[in-house]
Amino acid sequence: MRLPRRLTASAAASALVISALTGCDSGSEPGEKPTIVIGADLASGSAMDAAYARALQLRVEQVNASGLLGKHNLVLRIQDNKSDPTASLRNISTLADDASVAAIITGGCNECVVGAAKAINDKRVPTIALAAADEVSSPVESRRYIFKLGPNANDSAAALVAELVRTHTKSVALLYSDDLYGEGGRVRMTAQLSRAGIRVTNHLPVKPTATDVTQTVGTLTDSEPDALVVWTGPDQATLAAMSAKVAGYQGRLYFDAAAAGDLFLPQEAAAATSNTTMVFTQILAIDDVIATTPAKAARKQWFRDYTSRYGSYSGVASFGADAVSLIAAAVAKAGGDRQQIRDILETSQTDGLSGPIRLTPDNHSGLMPQALTLLVARSGRWRLLS
Repeated sequence: MRLPRRLTASAAASALVISALTGCDSGSEPGEKPTIVIGADLASGSAMDAAYARALQLRVEQVNASGLLGKHNLVLRIQDNKSDPTASLRNISTLADDASVAAIITGGCNECVVGAAKAINDKRVPTIALAAADEVSSPVESRRYIFKLGPNANDSAAALVAELVRTHTKSVALLYSDDLYGEGGRVRMTAQLSRAGIRVTNHLPVKPTATDVTQTVGTLTDSEPDALVVWTGPDQATLAAMSAKVAGYQGRLYFDAAAAGDLFLPQEAAAATSNTTMVFTQILAIDDVIATTPAKAARKQWFRDYTSRYGSYSGVASFGADAVSLIAAAVAKAGGDRQQIRDILETSQTDGLSGPIRLTPDNHSGLMPQALTLLVARSGRWRLLS
């Protein structure tokens, strides 16, 4: 099953977002306050990185308007890596060699930031990675200047397996992306399923760029599992759901956090994804959340601000916004001193837009397990499961 026209159009639109911002310094007025630059290494053609670009830009503007940085203004400088680790290494090295760049934020390309890890450490530039693989921030000994925001594979697996146990699931098939994050997910899911006594009927990889997953999904559903777990990006997760429906699969469907995309599911996939359960943060179902704390009120306001600016909401946007907020808080204390920024990031604790974040010298992946919840697809959008 090839990508529906709406999905291919979103990829084209994402390229335009990155292209519009690439190479530009934005977020401050010339001749006003001294600027401190946040570099960003993102990929044109990636809907995820387009959402990150929007979130970074909006959050930089909000930080500047707040007066948090006093005499300084933040500036965002985006470089396009085209999802190519070689280009990413070149971009990150160029940004790191610029003394005005206080910190770097990297996008969804796992292999890009892992490939640049040595350069980041050698050049001592604090970097917050928005890619999902564990290898991004681990082992800490060789990732001293890299910090990660976003769901961790082990936490996602734990949440999914707990729900599978609750629903008395006896067997599971697993579709996972053939990359660092997908392989990590396969290892953690199969281990936790084994401990829970749930049988894995089959597990198969799919290339991250594949636009037809029909045969792979058919092979998995032929094993007649009680549940199909999909551990891929949002486009492929949608295709998997549609392929499973075409194959006549009657079991339950579960998505890992990597499948989180826009608030509204593509219209052509609404029926196929109905009642699908996904592990993610509350932000995609923020309308169901009552603002009983300042943190929840801030999340609802961020959701409104983003949708007001861009017309819809992408689930990953909160990770980008939290990355800017963490850097801004460090800059407020340390100015542009990279070493001090790194040291402040390493002990940061905050109740962020994504959920509780806690970074320590022993753990550079900051999103806490408590940030994750279960969502369910109803009428073409995500809602809280309970």
